[in-house]
This record gives sequence, structure tokens and C-alpha cells, in this order.
Amino acid sequence: MPRILITTDYLRPGDEVDHYLRAHGHTAVHAPLVGRRGPEQLVAALDGIDAALVAHDPLTAQVLHAAPRLRAVVRTGVGYDSIDVVAAAERGITVSNLPGVNANAVAEYTFGLLLAAARRLVQSATGVAAGRWPREEGHELRGSTLGLIGYGAAARAVVPLARAFGMRVLCTTGVPEAERADPFVRFVALTELLARSDYVSVHTALTDRTRGLLDASAFRRMKPTAVLVNTARGAVVDERALADAVRSGEIAAAALDVVSEEPLPDDSPLRGDDRIVVFSHLAGQTAEARAAAGLEGAAEVVAALVGRPRFAVNAHLLPPTHTARGDR
Repeated sequence: MPRILITTDYLRPGDEVDHYLRAHGHTAVHAPLVGRRGPEQLVAALDGIDAALVAHDPLTAQVLHAAPRLRAVVRTGVGYDSIDVVAAAERGITVSNLPGVNANAVAEYTFGLLLAAARRLVQSATGVAAGRWPREEGHELRGSTLGLIGYGAAARAVVPLARAFGMRVLCTTGVPEAERADPFVRFVALTELLARSDYVSVHTALTDRTRGLLDASAFRRMKPTAVLVNTARGAVVDERALADAVRSGEIAAAALDVVSEEPLPDDSPLRGDDRIVVFSHLAGQTAEARAAAGLEGAAEVVAALVGRPRFAVNAHLLPPTHTARGDR
């Protein structure tokens, strides 16, 4: 009976995912990730494990090497930069994500951050809690320009919301032109997007190309009234450069759901300025998205263990006979 490690913290013994795996002849082993977990703890958790349904656990080459039974890893989300997919492929381990599973949740949350930043809602509530009665003016979204960095499922789900708010939408992306079919989006180079956008929202994956993409030179190109929103990956943004840009007035504010190191360290440069608001990585965390991610993830585990993963991100690195990725 295959043993499935589950580290995603909102999945529990006795829930639908647990029942699904057991119904397919698997044993679920729960070890929820809370805070930081060192490599030795991960190695211990993976002992005797055949597949893993994981959160943001850092599955490095060292950790994967110490898990000889492991055959499949599935992320209950979209990003998989915490997993060494090359090392996994070398060991015959499929790595899957769940593309689009929380796109609607992320899109709605993005607009929550946009509205909060535009109207300084967090600062107002904090002021009231402290005994003050702040009455600063805010800004309306209507008539402004939203720049999307990336054009994946979440970014595409943002577009109709932006239209509903009367915003213009620019986008910079590496997606092939044949897949840029939205007549309400103007696709431009990053330099133009930064210069023209009133709000810049990050939706790109973290890769070698995008790591530190928004650096000091990028912030110098933005409007002094511009707001940065990031619901993608923290490391896309140079956090020291962002803090300097806000404090110097190069840009107006930032609303961040993700940071390079989570939880946010006490000595982070992002602390100490109320124009930079950091949230606790909640964009995809709705009841609906969690339910979908849990069951989709469990289904992917079951498929991967019989050599038929639907969403293997390292399929191109595995031997041709290892997966049947076309069976979707």
C-alpha cells in the first residue's frame, strides 16, 4: 500500500483528500508544514514515502537523494520553485503542479490588494485601532492603468476584473503571440509597462530570468505615484531596492502577499514603513481553492504513481517511457 506524505497545512486526517487516497488504496501520512522546516526534518518525514503532496517544502537535491522510495511529488498550487525538478528527474521522480487551480482566488485577492493600497485601507484601520481617526484621501482605480507582469491563469483572470473597474491593461509576457488573444490587453515590453502603469501586478513564475527582475533600475522607470502588487513569488522583487524606492519616493507604495523569506524576518528591509504592507501569503487560500487543490492534488498523486501524471513539469527531463503526459 503506497504511503503518501501530505505537508499542506490545510489538509487533515479524515478529510476528503484523506478519504480519496485511501479509497485508491493509499495510506496518507500527515506532517503539516508550519513555519520553517530544516532538511533533516524533511528527510525524516520522507522516510518510507512513495509520493508527496506538498506545500512549499524545500525539496532540494540533498533531500530527494535521501528519499529512495519517492516516485512522485505534487504541489498543491502553481509555483514549484522550492523543488529541484532536475534532481527529481535524475532520480525518476515526477514533479507536478496544479496550473490554474487557484487562479480565481488569486485574481480576486489581487484586486483586494489594489483597493487596499489605492484607498490606504490597512493604514486607516491601523490608525483607528491606535486611537486615531485618519482621513487621508485615496485614489480611484477607474481610468488608471494596470500593468501585468506575466500572463498565466491568474493574470488572465485579473483582466475581466480590471475591465469591470474601468482600468486599462498592459501586459509583458513570454507567452507566445498565438496565445495572446485578449483584445482588452495591450502587450508591451517591460520598460514601457513600468513607465506607463499606475499599478504593477506581478504574476510571473520564479525562474533564473525573473529572479530580481524588479530591481533598482526597474523602480526608477516607474511613476512616483505607482503601486507595486506581488502575489507571485517574493524573489521576483529585489526587496532592498523596493524599500529604498518607496522611502525615497521613486514609487508610492507596495502591497506584497509574498516575500523572499517567509515568514517575514524581523530585520527585513520591508518593515518600518506603512507604505509597504506585507500579507501572509494568502492569495490562493480560499475555501474553494483549497478544496479544489486538495482533490486535484490527490488525483495527480494517484495518476503519477501509475505513470500517468497530467501536469508533470519535469516530464521533458524524464525517460520517454516514464510518463504518459499526453493522457490528459
